[in-house]
Parts: sequence; structure tokens; C-alpha cells
Amino acid sequence: MSGRDERTSLTPAAPAPSLHDYALFRQGIEPDGRFPRRGHPFPDGPDGPPPPEPSRPRLTWTQARDEVAAALAGPLADPDPVRAAEAVHHAVARLRLPDRTLRANATRLPLADEPAARRTARQLTRTGTSPAAVGVGLALLIRLGEPEDVPCLKALGLLRGLRSVAAAALDPLDRQAAALLTLAGRSRSAELDPLIEAVAAAGSAPAGGEAVRDALVTLLTAPDWPAVARWQARRIAEAARLDDLLRARPEDAALVTAAGRLLHAMADRREHRADLLDYGPAAQVYRAVVARAAAPAPTLDHQVLLLSLASDLHSGTAALLDWPAGEREALLGRLQAHLHRTTAPEPAAPADRRRAAWLRRNRLRPFRLPAPPAPLRIEVAVADPADSPAVETRILIHGRPLLPALFGNGPGHAPEYLLDNGALLAGPEPHEVQLAEASCTEGCCGALYVTVRRDGDDVVWDGWRGATGPPPPELRFDAAAYDAEVRRATDDDSWCWPARATARRISAALRERPEPAARWGLGRARAHTGWHDPDTVSVTFHYRPEPATPPEGGDGPGLVFVWDLPDDGRPPEVQAAAAVARIGATDPKAFARVAGGSRELAESLGYAWPRRD
Repeated sequence: MSGRDERTSLTPAAPAPSLHDYALFRQGIEPDGRFPRRGHPFPDGPDGPPPPEPSRPRLTWTQARDEVAAALAGPLADPDPVRAAEAVHHAVARLRLPDRTLRANATRLPLADEPAARRTARQLTRTGTSPAAVGVGLALLIRLGEPEDVPCLKALGLLRGLRSVAAAALDPLDRQAAALLTLAGRSRSAELDPLIEAVAAAGSAPAGGEAVRDALVTLLTAPDWPAVARWQARRIAEAARLDDLLRARPEDAALVTAAGRLLHAMADRREHRADLLDYGPAAQVYRAVVARAAAPAPTLDHQVLLLSLASDLHSGTAALLDWPAGEREALLGRLQAHLHRTTAPEPAAPADRRRAAWLRRNRLRPFRLPAPPAPLRIEVAVADPADSPAVETRILIHGRPLLPALFGNGPGHAPEYLLDNGALLAGPEPHEVQLAEASCTEGCCGALYVTVRRDGDDVVWDGWRGATGPPPPELRFDAAAYDAEVRRATDDDSWCWPARATARRISAALRERPEPAARWGLGRARAHTGWHDPDTVSVTFHYRPEPATPPEGGDGPGLVFVWDLPDDGRPPEVQAAAAVARIGATDPKAFARVAGGSRELAESLGYAWPRRD
């Protein structure tokens, strides 16, 4: 052995730094103390994706839960946090589980001694050297954390692999810090960077400072404000301390507009879970926005925003906030007065004319409040056309919206599904109705179902499936009043724009008289408006030829035809009658396009198969 080798072997290895100390060091050397949007890598890690985590592919979730509980129960009950933290380090190394699996199970662990587990969690987060062990400590602090843990949680949240669990632990302790970590971790572009930097620089200063205000207004008052701001509206409001900004600047019209947009985005349930009910100062911010509703000039954009806020307060998620008696109605009254007192100039651009028409059609809808509220009221809400052509059926029980109270992952179905098809009608036999579905599909985040049945002189809703929280109660309605309300809502097309009204009429005619389509061998037929072109009616036909020899176990291949009818300006009833007459006189397969089904069948019959760009 050489002298060099001998000296090396006798030199003890330097202890690994704790991840907490490392995070503080990295932040200290960051140029200008900038907030790391992508997060710092772990020690000795590449400035890119973290190294692969251990994995045991055949291990089930139940097995992982049991193994984590068995490995950690003893250490977490140990009154000596130093000894317990060392035992946790060894235990998680032996488990060889992905960090996320470890954290998820640690969050749910039954704890025999919570104070001992809290001490161990603090030891792990302050002195731990492995991401897995520190992650366990953070997961425990989601339940057990206290204000004294905030500085440590904020530091560890700067590390790329620990950001989400640190934000979850911060959420009940420091919403601004949790929001800042969440925004930095979920932003895939630079759109939120100015706001993130301004909030990080301002820290917990009262009212945030002008830089935060300016970044927020710039982000949210642009005509094409980014989608990421809509998805992260609550986190943006929490990070910027929106309530404090409004309190310090009550006359700031641009800030009021930004606040209104955030409120409406938080209440939206179309493409993500509505966050409004999780935003603590929501009612306070509504008061501030409505108080200054008349401040900006009566532009089309501003009036559309006010009407959207009124719709949320009337029958949307905002109606579920804990309002003092009569205050929600008072806020709606102020919004109504402003909308009826001012009128935006008639726009020239086609997209703006569509929004102006939406404003005219819906100007009165949020202010129709029966007094006292009816046991059942069915409303239809149409989104601002600049956002999307989404249409939602809203069900009010004694004036309170039912669906967002029971299911937060998606909006109510369109009226064509719940009303036009008679789904809500109570017949002699009970039947189940899907009221709402998660925007990411039922298979991902669920759906809400109810069974509708008639019981003597009552209509009963029970047999709920898919509701979040405690099981909903049985709902009973007077059958005569129930039937009248369903008929009223079905017959009301005042919410429809012309193409949508045409589509509803075509669907109703083909549903009541299927003979014109059946004459040409066509099955199910319905009309709808295009998502990307709401002024075009698309009539869909299903065609399945009858084979000479029926196939075993199936009906054979089929085709889907679509006939597109742009709105030509005539009244909807005239356009619908003409469309139905053409279907009765001419085989739609001659003028509609093939949109799906069997390519082999289409080509064998001489139809062009659609190109997929």
C-alpha cells in the first residue's frame, strides 16, 4: 500500500450535508437571491431531471402501505428524535420504494404518539440527508406542522424533488409561501416569472408592494391572459395576497379588474376543480370588487366580467360561500344596477359582436331570484364566448346550487343531455341520471349520479353515487311542481345563440319523428354546435348497413356522417325546418361527410376517409 493510499484510507469521510443546509446554501449563492423556478437539484445531482428512484413494479399499493407502516411505526413512536430519525433513514433505504409512494403512505400513517412523531419529523427535515427520509418528515408535517416549521419548509421547498410535499405542509401554515412554491413548480413557461420574482422579493411585507401589484395587473389585464393564470387563479391570489392589495388600494380600477378575473377563474369548474371554496378571503375580495364595479369605463370586456361574476354569485360556486343573510342578494343588486345603468359601445369585430350578443341574452338571467327560493330551480349558464362555448345545467335547491356542493371536479351536463332527452323526468320506473362528470372523464376523477323516482305525489332523488364528502340526503319534490319546473327549463331557449337554437330544434324534430333519417337506413341522429365554431350546426348520423349474413356477436362495422350547416342568418326555426325537410327528401349520405367508423367500409362504399392533419 502506498503512503498516499494509506493516508486516504485513514481519513474519515466528511459527513453528508443535510438537505436543509444545502438548500439554504444554494439559495444564498443564487444570483441576486432569485427564486429558482425549476428548483435546485439535489446535492451532486445534474442540473436536470433527478436520478431514477428505486422501484418495485410488482408491489401493490396495499402491500406498500403495510410495509411502510411496519417499517416506520416503531421509529415514529420513539421518544428520542435523533435515534428515531436515524432509524427512519435506514428503514426507507431498505424499503426501496419511490419517494412519492413513501410520502403518500407516510401522510396516512396511524400515529401512536403524535408529539414523538412531530419531533422526529423535525429532526428529519432539519438534519436528514436523503430525499426519501426528508420526504417522510415533510409528509408527517402536513398533519403535524406548526408555525415554527415554516422557515424549514420554505427552504426545503426550493429543492426540485421536495417542492410539492413542502407546499402541502406549508398550506395550513403559510398560504402565501405554499402558493409561491406551487406556482414556481407548475409554471412551464416564463409567463408567471415576473409575479413569482416580485412576490419572492416582497416576502411578507404588508400589501406586497408596487412590484407585486404591477406584475399581477400586467398578467391579468392583458386581452389574452395566459391559461396557466386561469388554472392557478387561487394560488396567484394567495401568492400576491390579493386581499391585502385591494385593502391598500381600494381605488385601483386595474387591480379590481384583475381581482374579478381571478375570482371568476376560481369559480370555474369546466376544465379543472373549482378552487373558490378553498380561498379564505373570497367573500372579502367579492365585496371589494363589487364596491368598485362602476369604476372602470363601461367597456364590453368589463361588462362581460361583471355579468360572469353575477352568474357565479347567482347559481355558481360563489353562491356556496358563507354569506351573511341577504349579502349575496345585495351584491347581485349592485351588479345589476351597474349593468343596467351602462352600455358598452357596439363592437365591430365578429368575436366581440358574439360577446355583445351573449351579454344582451344573459343580462337579466342572474337576477331572477324567486322569493322565497323555490325547492327546485333549473338554470342554464353559458360561458363568455371568449373563454369557451360551454353550456352548463345548474340545479338550485332552495336557492343554493346543488352540483358544486356535491361534486367539485366538473360542471353539470348540458341541457341537451339532462333536459331535452327527458333524463330528469320521473317516470313509473326509477332510473339513474349522470348529473355531472369530471372534465378529465369519469374514469379519472369520477362523476355524480342520482336515481330519480316517483313516490306517490312526490318525485324523489336518492341513491347518490360519486358525491364527495358525506352521502347527500334524499331530496323530495312535489311531483306537479317538479314536472312544471322541468318543462319550463326545457322549453326555455332564451340562453341559446342562433346556431344552438337551430341545433336544438333539429334534434327535437329528429327525436320526435325518426322516420326521415330511418328512411335512408340511418340510426341515431342529433344536432349540436361545434366547439371551435359555435356558429355552425353539425348534424351527426350513424349508419350501419345490413349485411347479407349477420355477423356473430355484433352488429358489423358502421360509419359516422356529419353534415355542417353554417348559420345563414335566418330565424332558427326556419333553418331547422329546412334542414329536416332536406333530410326527408335527400339521403344525407350524399351530402354529409364521413367523420368516423370503419375505414374499410367507407372505402368499399366509395366514401372519402377523413384526413388526420
